[in-house]
Amino acid sequence: MSRLPALGPRGEGWVALQVVLFLAVVAAGFTGPNVDGMLRGVIGVAGAILVGGGGYLALRGLLDLDEALTPLPHPRDGAELVETGSYGLVRHPIYGGIVIAAAGYALVTASVLALAGAAVLLVFFRLKSGREEAWLRDRYPGYEAYAARTKRMIPWLY
Repeated sequence: MSRLPALGPRGEGWVALQVVLFLAVVAAGFTGPNVDGMLRGVIGVAGAILVGGGGYLALRGLLDLDEALTPLPHPRDGAELVETGSYGLVRHPIYGGIVIAAAGYALVTASVLALAGAAVLLVFFRLKSGREEAWLRDRYPGYEAYAARTKRMIPWLY
């Protein structure tokens, strides 16, 4: 059982908060650039790589879920636990991909505020995934073993 609130029977409130935070990060990107010159070019290239990599990870997560895909954190009735593809790398590739892409976007826009927003997204997705994992543990007997061998969101790191 999770101490985190459900925010609706299937976690609808978590999705609403996620949309607000995502839009805030996008808006924060317009507060840059906070860096100029050659450094801006270097971090811009690094940011573009992160946007591409994060976008790819999130897209793979969407595609790998196939029929288990739902926008809500509560697992879809009758869905199987997905442990392959991007889910063999991390338990929450969509969340991780969004965080990585948001950090890249902050670098591309050279916005310190957008970078702070990406950090807030990371904390938010940590909380949301905690609520989601309580539901997944209740639904799938093998989830605990899967969680023990798989990083949470960021490949090879976290």
